[in-house]
Amino acid sequence: MLKIIGIIVVLGSVAGGYVLSHGKLGAIWQPYELIIICGAAFGAFLIANGMPVIKGVGSGLGAVFSGKLHWHKDSYMELLSLLYEVFNKARKSGLISIEEDIENPAGSEIFMRYHHVNSNAKLVDFICDYLRIIASGNLSANELESLMDQEIETAMHEATEPAHAVNRVADGLPGFGIVAAVLGIVITMGSLGGPPDELGHHVGAALVGTFLGILFAYGFLAPLSNAMEHDAKESMKIYECAKVCMLAMVNGIPPQLAVEFGRKVLPGGERPTFSELDSALRGR
Repeated sequence: MLKIIGIIVVLGSVAGGYVLSHGKLGAIWQPYELIIICGAAFGAFLIANGMPVIKGVGSGLGAVFSGKLHWHKDSYMELLSLLYEVFNKARKSGLISIEEDIENPAGSEIFMRYHHVNSNAKLVDFICDYLRIIASGNLSANELESLMDQEIETAMHEATEPAHAVNRVADGLPGFGIVAAVLGIVITMGSLGGPPDELGHHVGAALVGTFLGILFAYGFLAPLSNAMEHDAKESMKIYECAKVCMLAMVNGIPPQLAVEFGRKVLPGGERPTFSELDSALRGR
């Protein structure tokens, strides 16, 4: 909702200031300029990106405008509770006792209790893969952390690539605005010798192309790409949380304190409090 309000504010401010300065809105309605700028920008976007990124842009923009968080306090609580149960089982009965859970999470009683976590296949794979490595006992905590960091960095790159793709289009839009303006000047030159009003109309249309390219770039696409990147980085917090919890477990921290370590890396606005997490774990 805030994004839509922001767009309305941008349009209202630009159009309102123009009209108050005795400008005519009809003069800046140049549909052919829009076709040149938007069509060229979209074509360049298709040339520069593969289908996974294009689909990611669509889903990323949808998430930005819907305002829905992929993860919120209850789902973070699910993740911490799941890890607590797994750690507690491993602590009481040995790492061998969680082998069935991590080899077949879809059939695990523990994983099946946490629907939001279980619906995220990548997160479940991340948790199970590293618990499997921990159970094998072949890596030290430092080696394990380095491996986790590399995987999270790769996931971060994939998650933020759609935002970067939109930002690259925003960077190119002023250039496409200049292309539209140059073509408008070409039309103007072909009209030399005609009525002054006609020449003025052509020059004005050409300048509108530059105006639209800059407005679309810095008024809309650049802010949207920043919002998409912010959402992508927030979505990576689940991996950071799982990483910190599992490293604490490897270092011998008791399960309840291990998940407390993970709680500390969660975003402040959606982070469960110590009391909320403690009550949830006692209930388990």
